[in-house]
Amino acid sequence: MAQHVLITGAAGFIGGYTVTEFVNAGWHVLALVHRHVSPQLESLAASGSVTLIKGDVTNPDTLALPDTRLDAIVHCAGRASDVGWRSEFRKTNFESVQYLVELTKKRDVPRFVFISTTDVYGMRDFHGETEDELPLLNNVHNAYPEFKIAAEQWIREHLPAERYAIIRPAAVWGVGDTTLTGRAVAFLRSSPWIMHFGKRRGQNRWPMAHVRNVASAIHLAATMPEVAGQAINVLDSEVTTVDEFYRLIAAIYLPQKRFRSITLPLLLGKGFGWIISVISDLFN
Repeated sequence: MAQHVLITGAAGFIGGYTVTEFVNAGWHVLALVHRHVSPQLESLAASGSVTLIKGDVTNPDTLALPDTRLDAIVHCAGRASDVGWRSEFRKTNFESVQYLVELTKKRDVPRFVFISTTDVYGMRDFHGETEDELPLLNNVHNAYPEFKIAAEQWIREHLPAERYAIIRPAAVWGVGDTTLTGRAVAFLRSSPWIMHFGKRRGQNRWPMAHVRNVASAIHLAATMPEVAGQAINVLDSEVTTVDEFYRLIAAIYLPQKRFRSITLPLLLGKGFGWIISVISDLFN
């Protein structure tokens, strides 16, 4: 008999790959989608491997979950951004976790897997230090890591160690990425330069994690007893600098365009970031 897993954010970038990972491993997936259903999910649903469920994980009243026994819950849904209203981050990245933890207990689900982020360590270069030994660094000016940290703490306080696992991906990339890659491409289309800020001149490490590796780690976190109660960081072993990342994206998406790298003072970069954040917050 197939095992059953509820995956939130199933139509998203990480969620879509995670659905495929579980289906390929022989699981039946209850795929929770909010607004849009991807063609891939529709195809898997037609094959009988996936049951589509529409609803909003931040509003339990919209969810109509079948009584099927769940062997795992994987929470991929979330608001992944550096800007936006704090209330939205709280609702999406923290309050949804509160509901799913209660669901885990109510339905006696063996394993709850929460997708967090390496941003809980704050802004670091990740070029040799042992990430597993770093303390969490709650940046009160960024609601994204703030509520990821709060969610991790809530899970630890309300579930026994054998019932949960936490996956912390670095910057996730791969085919179908519309966030990290999309932002880089949009910037490069409008700029004649690759811009860096500060003394490292773009040679600091950009911590990255390929989406297939993240999906594999999520599946292992749902099945391996050794992972219970652990927070696992997922980073590519190959070190990619910030400058290399932008040049790789440029070579793929803008091969006809040539770029020079320029380095500006870090203070100027912080100013740009502040202006962008204010505008983005105003429009959520």
